[in-house]
Amino acid sequence: QLQFVESGGGEVQPGGSLKLSCTFPDDTLKYYAVGWFRQAPGKEREGVSCISRTGHTTFYADSVKGRFTVSRDNTKNTVFLQMAGLKPEDTGVYYCATDPEENGRSTWWSTAWYDHWGQGTQVTVSS
Repeated sequence: QLQFVESGGGEVQPGGSLKLSCTFPDDTLKYYAVGWFRQAPGKEREGVSCISRTGHTTFYADSVKGRFTVSRDNTKNTVFLQMAGLKPEDTGVYYCATDPEENGRSTWWSTAWYDHWGQGTQVTVSS
């Protein structure tokens, strides 16, 4: 079972920033594209962003384009999600997940493609 850990969540005011990390214990990260998802209370899990195995291709939900940036450092076995201009509607538990399709997919936002999930980190945006 592939295990990895999300970190970096917390509580911030609207307009603030956070940087989430998804850290793998070894170099297995290099075989996967990685997606970021979030789930607010009472809502379905939704795709936020995805990055290909090499990092050359990225995808974003319309709701976060221009505010969030996904990146990865395969030498550090970590994927990042830099979030800026945070809004209350960004509140939720954020998860990273692995997709064995290394280049990512046009339908990257579907949870069906992802085979391993982290336990999530809470992000709360509130004044």
